[in-house]
Amino acid sequence: MLAVADPADLDQGPRTKSGVERMCAVTRQVASVDNLIRYVASPSGEIIPDLKRKLPGRGLWISLSHSAVAEAAKRGVFAKSFKRELKVSKTLADDTDRLIVRSLIDALAMAGKAGQVVSGFAKVEAAIDGRQAAALIHATDGAPDGIRKLNAKFGGAVTPNAPDSAGFPVVSVLTADELDLALGRANVVHAALLAGPASKTFLTRCQMLIRYRMTAGDKVSGAIRNET
Repeated sequence: MLAVADPADLDQGPRTKSGVERMCAVTRQVASVDNLIRYVASPSGEIIPDLKRKLPGRGLWISLSHSAVAEAAKRGVFAKSFKRELKVSKTLADDTDRLIVRSLIDALAMAGKAGQVVSGFAKVEAAIDGRQAAALIHATDGAPDGIRKLNAKFGGAVTPNAPDSAGFPVVSVLTADELDLALGRANVVHAALLAGPASKTFLTRCQMLIRYRMTAGDKVSGAIRNET
Protein backbone atom coordinates (compact mmCIF):
# COMPACT_ATOMS: atom_id res chain seq x y z
CA MET A 1 0.00 0.00 0.00
CA LEU A 2 1.24 3.44 -0.83
CA ALA A 3 1.96 5.74 2.08
CA VAL A 4 0.11 8.98 2.76
CA ALA A 5 2.01 12.25 3.00
CA ASP A 6 2.73 13.96 6.28
CA PRO A 7 2.24 17.74 6.64
CA ALA A 8 5.93 18.05 7.44
CA ASP A 9 6.71 16.91 3.90
CA LEU A 10 5.51 20.16 2.31
CA ASP A 11 8.43 21.57 0.32
CA GLN A 12 10.73 19.47 2.48
CA GLY A 13 13.01 16.57 1.69
CA PRO A 14 16.64 15.57 1.67
CA ARG A 15 18.83 18.38 0.38
CA THR A 16 21.96 17.94 -1.66
CA LYS A 17 24.46 20.74 -2.17
CA SER A 18 22.30 21.98 -5.02
CA GLY A 19 19.09 21.48 -3.05
CA VAL A 20 17.25 19.75 -5.90
CA GLU A 21 15.88 16.59 -4.31
CA ARG A 22 12.48 16.11 -2.71
CA MET A 23 10.34 13.23 -1.47
CA CYS A 24 7.23 12.09 -3.31
CA ALA A 25 4.25 12.38 -0.95
CA VAL A 26 2.74 9.21 -2.43
CA THR A 27 5.58 6.76 -3.04
CA ARG A 28 7.86 8.17 -0.29
CA GLN A 29 10.79 7.91 -2.69
CA VAL A 30 13.40 10.66 -2.88
CA ALA A 31 14.10 11.95 -6.38
CA SER A 32 15.43 14.92 -8.28
CA VAL A 33 12.87 17.68 -8.74
CA ASP A 34 13.15 16.97 -12.47
CA ASN A 35 11.33 13.71 -11.75
CA LEU A 36 8.65 15.29 -9.57
CA ILE A 37 5.77 17.74 -9.94
CA ARG A 38 5.13 20.44 -7.36
CA TYR A 39 1.51 21.21 -6.43
CA VAL A 40 0.26 24.22 -4.50
CA ALA A 41 -3.10 25.12 -2.99
CA SER A 42 -4.70 28.36 -4.16
CA PRO A 43 -6.42 30.72 -1.67
CA SER A 44 -9.76 29.41 -2.93
CA GLY A 45 -8.72 25.83 -2.16
CA GLU A 46 -7.91 24.54 -5.64
CA ILE A 47 -4.90 22.31 -6.26
CA ILE A 48 -2.66 23.72 -8.99
CA PRO A 49 0.26 21.99 -10.75
CA ASP A 50 3.32 24.23 -10.47
CA LEU A 51 5.34 22.98 -13.44
CA LYS A 52 7.90 25.79 -13.21
CA ARG A 53 8.20 25.45 -9.40
CA LYS A 54 7.76 29.18 -8.91
CA LEU A 55 4.27 29.64 -7.45
CA PRO A 56 4.14 31.09 -3.92
CA GLY A 57 3.11 29.14 -0.87
CA ARG A 58 3.94 25.69 0.39
CA GLY A 59 4.15 22.94 -2.19
CA LEU A 60 3.56 19.21 -2.19
CA TRP A 61 5.74 17.06 -4.44
CA ILE A 62 4.41 14.08 -6.40
CA SER A 63 6.33 11.74 -8.71
CA LEU A 64 6.28 12.67 -12.39
CA SER A 65 3.73 9.96 -13.04
CA HIS A 66 0.10 9.97 -14.13
CA SER A 67 -0.63 7.06 -11.79
CA ALA A 68 1.03 8.73 -8.78
CA VAL A 69 -0.95 11.95 -9.28
CA ALA A 70 -4.18 9.97 -9.68
CA GLU A 71 -3.37 8.05 -6.51
CA ALA A 72 -2.74 11.28 -4.59
CA ALA A 73 -6.11 12.67 -5.67
CA LYS A 74 -7.92 9.42 -4.88
CA ARG A 75 -6.44 8.97 -1.40
CA GLY A 76 -6.90 12.55 -0.23
CA VAL A 77 -3.17 13.17 0.09
CA PHE A 78 -3.49 16.89 -0.65
CA ALA A 79 -6.06 17.67 2.05
CA LYS A 80 -4.19 15.61 4.64
CA SER A 81 -0.88 17.28 3.84
CA PHE A 82 -2.11 20.87 3.60
CA LYS A 83 -4.42 20.21 6.60
CA ARG A 84 -7.39 22.01 5.05
CA GLU A 85 -10.40 21.30 2.90
CA LEU A 86 -9.43 21.45 -0.77
CA LYS A 87 -11.05 21.14 -4.17
CA VAL A 88 -9.21 18.27 -5.81
CA SER A 89 -10.55 17.33 -9.21
CA LYS A 90 -11.00 13.64 -9.95
CA THR A 91 -9.39 14.40 -13.30
CA LEU A 92 -6.30 16.05 -11.77
CA ALA A 93 -3.92 13.55 -13.41
CA ASP A 94 -5.44 14.17 -16.85
CA ASP A 95 -5.58 17.92 -16.20
CA THR A 96 -1.86 17.84 -15.39
CA ASP A 97 -1.18 15.97 -18.62
CA ARG A 98 -3.01 18.66 -20.60
CA LEU A 99 -1.06 21.38 -18.81
CA ILE A 100 2.25 19.72 -19.70
CA VAL A 101 1.12 19.48 -23.33
CA ARG A 102 0.20 23.18 -23.24
CA SER A 103 3.67 24.03 -21.90
CA LEU A 104 5.18 21.92 -24.68
CA ILE A 105 3.18 23.79 -27.33
CA ASP A 106 4.29 27.10 -25.81
CA ALA A 107 7.94 25.99 -25.85
CA LEU A 108 7.73 25.02 -29.51
CA ALA A 109 6.08 28.35 -30.29
CA MET A 110 8.98 30.15 -28.60
CA ALA A 111 11.49 28.07 -30.58
CA GLY A 112 9.64 29.00 -33.76
CA LYS A 113 9.71 32.70 -32.92
CA ALA A 114 13.44 32.39 -32.21
CA GLY A 115 13.98 31.01 -35.71
CA GLN A 116 14.95 27.58 -34.38
CA VAL A 117 12.23 25.59 -36.20
CA VAL A 118 11.59 24.87 -39.87
CA SER A 119 8.54 22.93 -41.05
CA GLY A 120 7.39 21.15 -44.17
CA PHE A 121 8.90 18.04 -45.76
CA ALA A 122 11.11 19.90 -48.26
CA LYS A 123 12.42 22.40 -45.71
CA VAL A 124 13.15 19.64 -43.21
CA GLU A 125 15.05 17.73 -45.89
CA ALA A 126 17.05 20.86 -46.68
CA ALA A 127 17.87 21.39 -43.01
CA ILE A 128 19.12 17.81 -42.76
CA ASP A 129 21.17 18.11 -45.95
CA GLY A 130 22.63 21.38 -44.71
CA ARG A 131 23.63 19.79 -41.39
CA GLN A 132 21.40 22.28 -39.54
CA ALA A 133 18.82 19.94 -38.03
CA ALA A 134 19.47 19.14 -34.36
CA ALA A 135 16.24 17.14 -33.96
CA LEU A 136 13.23 16.04 -35.98
CA ILE A 137 9.60 16.51 -34.98
CA HIS A 138 6.82 14.38 -36.46
CA ALA A 139 3.09 14.66 -35.81
CA THR A 140 1.79 11.60 -33.99
CA ASP A 141 -0.81 11.24 -36.74
CA GLY A 142 1.67 11.78 -39.58
CA ALA A 143 2.02 9.36 -42.49
CA PRO A 144 4.53 6.55 -41.67
CA ASP A 145 6.16 6.70 -45.11
CA GLY A 146 7.23 10.34 -44.79
CA ILE A 147 8.44 9.76 -41.25
CA ARG A 148 10.57 6.80 -42.34
CA LYS A 149 12.13 8.73 -45.21
CA LEU A 150 13.12 11.71 -43.07
CA ASN A 151 14.38 9.51 -40.23
CA ALA A 152 16.57 7.54 -42.64
CA LYS A 153 18.05 10.72 -44.07
CA PHE A 154 18.52 12.21 -40.60
CA GLY A 155 20.21 9.10 -39.26
CA GLY A 156 22.93 9.43 -41.88
CA ALA A 157 23.61 13.08 -41.16
CA VAL A 158 26.29 14.48 -38.89
CA THR A 159 24.90 17.53 -37.14
CA PRO A 160 27.28 19.83 -35.22
CA ASN A 161 26.15 20.80 -31.70
CA ALA A 162 23.30 18.29 -31.64
CA PRO A 163 21.51 18.22 -28.24
CA ASP A 164 22.37 14.55 -27.66
CA SER A 165 25.96 13.52 -28.33
CA ALA A 166 24.94 9.83 -28.38
CA GLY A 167 22.53 10.29 -31.26
CA PHE A 168 19.93 12.56 -32.79
CA PRO A 169 16.52 13.01 -31.16
CA VAL A 170 13.42 12.17 -33.15
CA VAL A 171 10.32 13.55 -31.41
CA SER A 172 6.71 12.45 -31.84
CA VAL A 173 4.51 13.70 -29.01
CA LEU A 174 2.17 16.29 -30.54
CA THR A 175 -0.63 15.88 -33.08
CA ALA A 176 -0.67 17.80 -36.37
CA ASP A 177 -3.30 20.15 -34.92
CA GLU A 178 -1.07 20.86 -31.92
CA LEU A 179 1.92 21.49 -34.18
CA ASP A 180 -0.26 23.87 -36.24
CA LEU A 181 -1.19 25.72 -33.06
CA ALA A 182 2.41 25.97 -31.88
CA LEU A 183 3.85 27.18 -35.17
CA GLY A 184 0.93 29.31 -36.30
CA ARG A 185 0.49 27.62 -39.67
CA ALA A 186 -1.62 24.86 -41.21
CA ASN A 187 -0.85 21.23 -42.02
CA VAL A 188 2.40 20.87 -40.08
CA VAL A 189 3.37 17.20 -40.07
CA HIS A 190 7.17 17.37 -40.07
CA ALA A 191 9.52 19.94 -38.57
CA ALA A 192 13.18 20.24 -37.70
CA LEU A 193 14.67 21.89 -34.64
CA LEU A 194 17.79 23.94 -35.18
CA ALA A 195 20.38 24.23 -32.42
CA GLY A 196 19.62 26.82 -29.75
CA PRO A 197 18.39 27.31 -26.18
CA ALA A 198 14.70 27.44 -27.14
CA SER A 199 15.04 24.07 -28.89
CA LYS A 200 16.63 22.57 -25.78
CA THR A 201 13.74 23.82 -23.66
CA PHE A 202 11.27 22.14 -26.01
CA LEU A 203 13.15 18.83 -25.86
CA THR A 204 13.31 19.00 -22.07
CA ARG A 205 9.54 19.45 -21.88
CA CYS A 206 9.06 16.58 -24.32
CA GLN A 207 10.95 14.33 -21.96
CA MET A 208 8.75 15.53 -19.09
CA LEU A 209 5.56 14.59 -20.93
CA ILE A 210 6.92 11.21 -21.99
CA ARG A 211 8.07 10.31 -18.47
CA TYR A 212 4.72 11.42 -17.05
CA ARG A 213 2.86 9.10 -19.39
CA MET A 214 5.25 6.16 -19.48
CA THR A 215 5.54 5.76 -15.74
CA ALA A 216 1.75 5.51 -15.61
CA GLY A 217 1.91 2.30 -17.60
CA ASP A 218 -0.26 3.88 -20.28
CA LYS A 219 0.22 3.40 -23.98
CA VAL A 220 2.27 6.42 -24.96
CA SER A 221 1.16 8.19 -28.11
CA GLY A 222 4.61 9.58 -28.82
CA ALA A 223 8.23 9.29 -27.85
CA ILE A 224 11.72 10.62 -28.18
CA ARG A 225 14.27 8.22 -29.53
CA ASN A 226 17.82 8.56 -30.75
CA GLU A 227 18.68 7.85 -34.38
CA THR A 228 22.32 6.84 -34.46
